[in-house]
Amino acid sequence: MQKIFYYILLITFCLSSSNALAQELNAQVQIISDKIQATNRQRFTTLETAIREFLNNRQWTNEKYAQEEKISCQFILTLNSENNDAYSGDIQILYSRPIYKSGYNSPVLIHRDTKFDFTYLQYDRLDFSINTNLSNLTSVLAYYAYIIIGLDHDTYSIKGGDPYYTKAQTIVNNAQGSSYGGWSSFEGNNNRFWLVDNLTSPVFDDFRIGLYQYHRLGLDLMNEPTQQAAAKNVIKNSLMKLEAVNNKRRNSMLMQIFFDAKSQEIINIFSGGEPMKLADLKEVLVEIDPTNSSKYQAMGKT
Repeated sequence: MQKIFYYILLITFCLSSSNALAQELNAQVQIISDKIQATNRQRFTTLETAIREFLNNRQWTNEKYAQEEKISCQFILTLNSENNDAYSGDIQILYSRPIYKSGYNSPVLIHRDTKFDFTYLQYDRLDFSINTNLSNLTSVLAYYAYIIIGLDHDTYSIKGGDPYYTKAQTIVNNAQGSSYGGWSSFEGNNNRFWLVDNLTSPVFDDFRIGLYQYHRLGLDLMNEPTQQAAAKNVIKNSLMKLEAVNNKRRNSMLMQIFFDAKSQEIINIFSGGEPMKLADLKEVLVEIDPTNSSKYQAMGKT
């Protein structure tokens, strides 16, 4: 009887240890297939489930994640056409970071990848290897999984995302001989190649350090009444440093992605609370993100 009890404890421990090292992501997956005329629509439900399980059940890191520490994110696949199980469309990736002592989730990544083509047979197993490009579908999914994990780490520690950007870079390298788009430096400056290139380039070190300062030393302290003013100043300084980064690499993909996610949040932060000098910040924001210039100019005005 004691032996049976011992084995039950051992199995339970092994299972709990395995789970502690896995399942870093809490990904919601949605497939939009309205444009495809098909009699068998069950295949889209099957694919949606397969992608969700691929993202959420796989061990992406060697770190231990508690249930409440899982990284919440969304993958929205819009399928525009299909031909003999070959699909073409786009994929939108969204990731928000929870802010300390609040119910607020700060958007970090809001990105639509329009170079998204893949082949899928219903009930196919979604296989992935970091060492080779087995499937464009799983390569794209794994790439963005590592990008999300890397960005999450960057917001909690200075350049904490390095190991995961290296993984994403490996996926890009493996896909260089692929016929699928989105992996090459020659396809413009707004694709998977350039995103991880920016994240691993020393040119963007201050940007990545700013991600840490903005979130960990800024937003995470905004709900501490005695530290709110200092936290806002940290956020301001982290944004001011983006001017030098932008001057080194203008119109970079990384800067575009940052402001796609952050512009409204920045406006909200500096449109309330104690008055502070914003003229210099407005000038920098308008230069880097002219699309929202009128909104930045209105910050701090009542």
